[in-house]
Amino acid sequence: MTTAADARSTDRRSRQNRYLWMMGIRLACLPLAVVTEGWIRWVFIVGAVVLPYIAVVIANAAAQPSSGTIQSISPSGRPELPGTTHSDDPRDQNPSA
Repeated sequence: MTTAADARSTDRRSRQNRYLWMMGIRLACLPLAVVTEGWIRWVFIVGAVVLPYIAVVIANAAAQPSSGTIQSISPSGRPELPGTTHSDDPRDQNPSA
């Protein structure tokens, strides 16, 4: 598991979905405010007026990065190349040549 944040495209898609749901509710409030009477009409009117502001504020609120812990990894010793014990090159066998 990683502590990295979700991709920006995933965050944006999530915010767009929330905005569209809230605008859908607002769209339903508009005709309901016309066809209803009494106190429920005022609830639908307030919903139709206030929901756009709330939807925009929520849609513009990007996800906060999750707070995670960083674990340090201690390096093991430096890797070394194995040494050679025998050479097939004749020049290496006679250093004076």
